[in-house]
Amino acid sequence: MRKLISTGSPFEKTAGYSRAVVQDEWCFVSGTTGYDYATMTMPESVEEQTRNALATIADALAEGGFSMADVVRVHYYVTDRAYVNRVFPILGEHFGDIRPGATMIVCQLNEPEMKIEIEVTALRSGP
Repeated sequence: MRKLISTGSPFEKTAGYSRAVVQDEWCFVSGTTGYDYATMTMPESVEEQTRNALATIADALAEGGFSMADVVRVHYYVTDRAYVNRVFPILGEHFGDIRPGATMIVCQLNEPEMKIEIEVTALRSGP
């Protein structure tokens, strides 16, 4: 079974991707930045961008029949090493008990206002 999940952003079709893809018991959530999809704006702070990205991820997982507790792998991409310690407490709030495998990379992102991008993989934990 394959299901494509969308946020409704026109960029998904333009760039040729889905917010998430469910394949059998797996859910692959694309790299997610901190846009507020209600207003299509990007907050200035890395903390708020992190919260928005995690909310978008949680919504995509839920639409696919998953929860944050099903996340087994996370990739974090930040644009400045100084952001690492600023986002760790927020990430801990969401994943501290789940403790998926994780990697954080300092790199450039597609747009200068983007400070963090988060990608997750989830495995359905059972009925």
